[in-house]
Amino acid sequence: MQRIIDCDQHLYESRTTWLDHIDPTMRDEALRIEDDDLGYAHITWRGRRLGIADVQIPRDTEHNGRHRERYRQGLPPEYRYDEALPDHYWDPPARARHLAELGVDEAVLFPNFGLLWERRLSGSLPALTANMAAWNRWCATVRADGDGRLHPVAHLTLRDADWLDRQLRDLSNADVRLAMIAPALVDGRPLSHPDHDPIWAAFVDCGITPIFHVADQPRVFDDAWYAEEENSLPVLESVFLWTPAALGVTDLITNGTLDRFPDLRIGIIELSAIWVPMFLLMLDGGWDFVSRLNGRAQTELSLRPSEYFRRHVRVAAFSYEEPRRLEAKAGDLFMCCSDYPHSEGTSSPVADYEARGNMPESSPGLFHDNTAFLLRDAA
Repeated sequence: MQRIIDCDQHLYESRTTWLDHIDPTMRDEALRIEDDDLGYAHITWRGRRLGIADVQIPRDTEHNGRHRERYRQGLPPEYRYDEALPDHYWDPPARARHLAELGVDEAVLFPNFGLLWERRLSGSLPALTANMAAWNRWCATVRADGDGRLHPVAHLTLRDADWLDRQLRDLSNADVRLAMIAPALVDGRPLSHPDHDPIWAAFVDCGITPIFHVADQPRVFDDAWYAEEENSLPVLESVFLWTPAALGVTDLITNGTLDRFPDLRIGIIELSAIWVPMFLLMLDGGWDFVSRLNGRAQTELSLRPSEYFRRHVRVAAFSYEEPRRLEAKAGDLFMCCSDYPHSEGTSSPVADYEARGNMPESSPGLFHDNTAFLLRDAA
């Protein structure tokens, strides 16, 4: 039986991950994890708090809520960050050993606190790229120390093409095959803008797959829509979780990027999957209607728009989204995920899928092949 790959886990950064791996000339810009006077840990940049650093427990989101509410009330924390953090949350060899307890053979590892700061640092491109590069250097270590079972995900911005090209070359040399990018405008230009073609060519040449994943990234909706307070997630971001990814991939399909780069692959992870069947209907239907209305197609494409999605894109589907039903409507596009160790995730992913009728021996795409496609691993 083929090995089971979990396409969505998270690796905690240590207190000094960014400081240890950042360009020495940029040390003042390094992100940190620092405690306040009450003992709460925070992600900080230039002394500014960007988010609370909590220790999450799978299937227990209320644990996070209690921690944050105590912080708002000025009460001391129920736990100390360093004492509550298990080794396998942050240590690559420990995580590799822990995979057996989760019932999987390999895992894709996204950053943990790296999901909290991209938008907030976007006003300083040097600081943004320096901290991304620090995480990416750490990814090379994770890949080397993971016994071939850990697949760390780099963190990239498309705003500096020269920097990006260097990062992609270094990541490829370190056998890091996935990189998280924002499904958003790049300094006012869509992802499909012709100026970005060298970027997509570099992704393909380096054998690296761009991934859309939930994170605090540049928004596709105006900021005025969001009601925000410290350490709180706006409801709007949860309700429209999938929208940026759908928008980004629509742009890449309908403006011809995926036609021009037939070997460019795209992952959509932790942004839900239940929207995909409806989206594919709307994608083809909208294309057909507008082409008839305008008297011509927006772009000359060799395939139907939905066929590009099926050729290039793979999507993580939680067990409760019932991947069997999604596959029946959209095709074999979906990947198993645990989101471990996040509170909305699980520590028993295979059993969760089996309870919904997805068995590893009869669902090779879900449990292995589709994630291997993104990793460009034919084994």
